[in-house]
Amino acid sequence: MRHRVRKHLKFKKKDFQHRKAMERNLLTSFFLHKSIKTTEKKARAIVSMIDKLINTVNTKDEMNAIRYAMTYLFTKESSLELFKNVAPKYKWKKTSGFTRMTPIKHRDGDNAKIVLLELV
Repeated sequence: MRHRVRKHLKFKKKDFQHRKAMERNLLTSFFLHKSIKTTEKKARAIVSMIDKLINTVNTKDEMNAIRYAMTYLFTKESSLELFKNVAPKYKWKKTSGFTRMTPIKHRDGDNAKIVLLELV
């Protein structure tokens, strides 16, 4: 029997703390540089988090939005970038679809699909 094994997780072979840290690292890098090159699986994992962060910053009052954003982002510079440049750009236009995934190539070692994740 396979007790306590979740099949719906995005990264099955990593424990919870590793997944959470990896997602936070990707989000921090994404908002600092406005685009990242990563595998398709990791990109799909953080697209929904990016949408939630941008929507939260635009809808909630500022202090709660800052607290919420800092639970996902590691550095102060990335949160400032989110609040000053990224979120006001999408203020009342839409609620999702802020990112674009462009396939680049397949990685040589394990043939994983590498994509460029960027803001639209």
